[in-house]
Amino acid sequence: MSQKITEIAEKLNLTTKELKEKIIQLGFDIKSNARTLDDETAELVLSELSEEDEENNDKGAAKIYEEIYDKELDKEIIKKQRKQTAGKTSEKDKSPQQEEEKPQSPNKSILIPTVISVKEFAEKTGINPAKIIGELMKNGILANINQQIDYDTAAIIAGDLGIKIKKKRDEVALEDLFAGDLQALLKEDDKNDLVARPPIISVMGHVDHGKTKILDYIRHANVIDTEAGGITQHIGAYQVEKEGKKITFLDTPGHAAFTAMRARGAKATDIAILVVAADEGVKPQTIEAINHAKDANIPIIVAINKIDKAGANPEKVKGELAEHGLQAEDWGGKTIMVPVSAITGEGIDKLLEMILLVTEMENLKANPNRDAVATVIESHLDKNLGPIATVIINTGTLRIMDNIVMGTSYGRIKIMKDYSGKNIKTAPPSTPVLIAGLSKTPQSGDILQVVKDEKTARLRANQIETLQKNMNKEGINAGKDIIARIASGKLKTLKIVLKTDTKGSLEAITQALGKIKDKEVAIKIIHSGVGNINESDIIMASASRGLVVAFQIDLPSQAKKTAEREQVEVLQYKIIYNLIDDIKKLLSGLLEPEIVKIELGKVEVKKIFYSGKKDMIVGCKVTNGKIENKAKARILRGEEIVGEFEIGSLKKVDETVEEVKEGNECGIKIPRKSDVQEGDILEIYKEEQKIRTL
Repeated sequence: MSQKITEIAEKLNLTTKELKEKIIQLGFDIKSNARTLDDETAELVLSELSEEDEENNDKGAAKIYEEIYDKELDKEIIKKQRKQTAGKTSEKDKSPQQEEEKPQSPNKSILIPTVISVKEFAEKTGINPAKIIGELMKNGILANINQQIDYDTAAIIAGDLGIKIKKKRDEVALEDLFAGDLQALLKEDDKNDLVARPPIISVMGHVDHGKTKILDYIRHANVIDTEAGGITQHIGAYQVEKEGKKITFLDTPGHAAFTAMRARGAKATDIAILVVAADEGVKPQTIEAINHAKDANIPIIVAINKIDKAGANPEKVKGELAEHGLQAEDWGGKTIMVPVSAITGEGIDKLLEMILLVTEMENLKANPNRDAVATVIESHLDKNLGPIATVIINTGTLRIMDNIVMGTSYGRIKIMKDYSGKNIKTAPPSTPVLIAGLSKTPQSGDILQVVKDEKTARLRANQIETLQKNMNKEGINAGKDIIARIASGKLKTLKIVLKTDTKGSLEAITQALGKIKDKEVAIKIIHSGVGNINESDIIMASASRGLVVAFQIDLPSQAKKTAEREQVEVLQYKIIYNLIDDIKKLLSGLLEPEIVKIELGKVEVKKIFYSGKKDMIVGCKVTNGKIENKAKARILRGEEIVGEFEIGSLKKVDETVEEVKEGNECGIKIPRKSDVQEGDILEIYKEEQKIRTL
């Protein structure tokens, strides 16, 4: 296939000569008498020119792009439209009743927001507003055409009218997008929309234990061959197939990249493969990898590698791993451990089978029928394509020409390739893809979100950039951030990376911290060790949103810079008692305040002076204690409590007062729905928060 240069020039509002000059400027070899461009060259030229003059050329580029990639799709759409048109009743043949009552999309769910007016509901469903108001009245709701109704009410009315509706996805808060809050982005109201998806795997472990060799063996033996000649382009992640099921592997440099993504709020991994050499056993990086995976709360499968080597002792490895909380199944534990050889391939098939088994147990699901949410794995600047990124789809389906935002980067997807380098149009959940068409290079761990148009994408990216600048300008202190999260009730576990001068100190502090207990809060030491604080300690604390606690050790300058960049609090101590006391103080802030009811007094309702639609004004006499403005009251009728309310205002004669004491009369305003009667006794009380400490 090829594209005529004259057609491309016309659609981009350029002369043929101008287009050829621009193509030569971009570095493409083109003859002066050339009349056509091949599809791939046209694709690259368009991606560059659309960045150069986005506003003017975007529509033209999109049109050409669709001609290159979507001819077959367009044919299918035209066929469907013709079928639908042929089966439709003409406008003239429709009766007034059909015009009023037939929904606009009888076979398709209509998207309804959380709150909608009767008028908007009528417009979306094609139902006469009078009929909707009538249905609301049948359900005990008096409404006019401008009345706002919630989704639950709309669902009841829609059901009565035989209309299928679906709740429109609420827009995710900018702060959640900035913080990379995947939980908010992946939220699904209807569990029926979820289907099984492939697992996403990270391979971690100590250096030289064979992570890369295992990945290479799996890739060459099991990779899905989607193109003649096999893999043509490495994009940092790939998929293999086992027993007809796909598995996605992240080809990252160990747990450092895994943690860097977690530090930005991304959970891009479902299962961790821990590689341990059978001849060397557990090493410092092995322990770090275990702690990373545990803190990420993902399952761990151990691959005991190098079983073909002399001196290999898998049983010794199992014993060492048991000391760190990973007990093999054949030792009575729950951790799957598979002996493998990356050289001979022994055990690799068994390892893949175990991945599929754990996947089934984890019940991994996503909704493919929504706009995509993805995580950036890696990114760089390509000399031909400009800023590009490798992403893994968390949920939804990513499509060519989607408008996207990723941190402070935004754009429209003009090129999308799978792990083999093949151009694709759609990418379902758990698929790794390379995308181009971005305004600038995003960061690893940034969250990709599809938005409705380019204007929205640009606006959100600019807003995130502003948030980022403000945060950097304010220089937010990590300790203050932890205290703020404690105060807001968002933090129930204080995560600590603990480093000490000696093993004896480490054991003593660990035991002392373990004795600080409460049913509502907890301390979790996510990683500990002997020796100076390093960058890995800081990154782990950042990923867990915790802090680093150091005893009798230094904070090297490089680690200090990392702590400042990642906004991690480092607490250094020389006396154990001070360390324990400070942690107790922090934990006290974690306790939910206790709500205490303070009884104030009793009043008798003497007279009802006024009873309106919303409020009542009653005359009372304080028979015991006192009554305070804005206090709460229980309505006592005989021996029975018949209701509760909050006092709206309190008056003594004509003067508004804050309290009235025993023996005095007063007037109080209360909600009409309280249904207070003359002769009732009101028990007055107030609620206060009592801060608890350990």
